Amino acid sequence: MKAVWITGAGGLIGSYLVRAAPRFAPDATVVALTRDRLELTDAAAVRAAFRLQSPQLVIHCAAITSSPECEANPALARKINVEVTALLAELAADIPLFFMSTDLVFDGRIGRYDETAPVNPLSLYAATKVAAEQIVLANPRHTVIRTSLNGGTSPTGDRGFNEQTRRAWQGGRTVRLFTDEYRSPIAAEVTARAIWELAALNRPGLYHVAGSERLSRWQIGQLLAARWPELKPGIEPSSLKEYTGAPRSPDSSLNSAKAQALLSFRLPGLTEWLSSHPDETF
Repeated sequence: MKAVWITGAGGLIGSYLVRAAPRFAPDATVVALTRDRLELTDAAAVRAAFRLQSPQLVIHCAAITSSPECEANPALARKINVEVTALLAELAADIPLFFMSTDLVFDGRIGRYDETAPVNPLSLYAATKVAAEQIVLANPRHTVIRTSLNGGTSPTGDRGFNEQTRRAWQGGRTVRLFTDEYRSPIAAEVTARAIWELAALNRPGLYHVAGSERLSRWQIGQLLAARWPELKPGIEPSSLKEYTGAPRSPDSSLNSAKAQALLSFRLPGLTEWLSSHPDETF
């Protein structure tokens, strides 16, 4: 039985990786790392745990993913998103390591980005992911997975884009969504399956794993509103032209053809996935 470290196991994708392991990695002994089990910013503790447990694979999902949180505390964002990644990449120098990154490494001027497209992060969060990607990809044994908006049921109930929207509607709030900001949303259970398959193939490198459908925030909201009519969902269209906050990528949709060519199943778009899973909690 090989030991597999999954960091960020209390988050959305990390928790789905843990849940999917018995099906897609039955020979793995999963070590689900949450902050209360191992504080990743404590380098001495991480080194000691790594020596003791000798994992043969590391899947690194832990991060500060909130852009406002990163902007408010840039030192902490760099420590967790970059320095922790560098430590794990060092410890895992001789074994496979998977690092979860984001479509927001792109400035969004073009859309449908493949792995050859140059990055140009607009936010501090995205910049930390670019810095961490460079560290990870310096080792030919290691892999970067860029993904988009992930949906599903997280342990804390607030990590998926669907959970955040549902909470707003449950509270009676109307959600304003951009009609001109595009992503490639995907169910976290699909992302988890893809990662396990790519890990089994042992073909390290850079991959995009996202939904096959390019959707605006507004279109995503319409799909969710149709799924939960009982919430009497309030939804209003808005435009990036009216937005006055930090820069946002207008179209960070991803081309996942490289990963798709290796996977045993098709990466579905969000519309298709919701239609084929009508009774699944989402």
